[in-house]
Amino acid sequence: HIVHVTLTETMQLLLNSVLSIVILCTLSCAQSKKIVDEQHCEVCIKTINTFADTLSDEDKASAEKIEKTFKTYCSKVKVDSKEHRLCYYIGALATSATYAIGDLSKPLSWGIPADKICRERLAKTNPQICDLKYEKQIDVNAVDLNKLKVKDLKKILTDWGEAADFIEKSEFIKRINEVKDKYIKSTTDKNKKDL
Repeated sequence: HIVHVTLTETMQLLLNSVLSIVILCTLSCAQSKKIVDEQHCEVCIKTINTFADTLSDEDKASAEKIEKTFKTYCSKVKVDSKEHRLCYYIGALATSATYAIGDLSKPLSWGIPADKICRERLAKTNPQICDLKYEKQIDVNAVDLNKLKVKDLKKILTDWGEAADFIEKSEFIKRINEVKDKYIKSTTDKNKKDL
């Protein structure tokens, strides 16, 4: 049996294939954009949400009270943290070079969500606000150390308080494997005690 495929049938198959590819690409791009959006302005959004949760309903309605309370909130934030840097950028610290706290307090008093305040208001006055990102935490047991960059390996050792003046990547990996039981075990034991 010989199958005869007409030119229109071939064109229809080709068109269906192209449409399928376009749809898959669109879905893939939308998913990756969502991941990027969640990380964009993450420090600002989390800090403002945390701060807003501390406010009473009465305080949330007043931009002046929000400004005053945010300055107090920022004075209690750890000095070398990302949140402290955000407070500096917004102008809530005595050492701040700019004063954009009104771009936070007024929209917050109007009930505008933190993501819109950060991305649409604060980022316009100071784009550095959305450049602040939390450092990713590396799970040593779940990752292949050979695939990590040297700076990530060095960060692991630094976070553990282990001095690491190595040159070769293999030296970092060897040192992590030597001492990881001391640090990973304590976390596992703590989790067992919590159960």
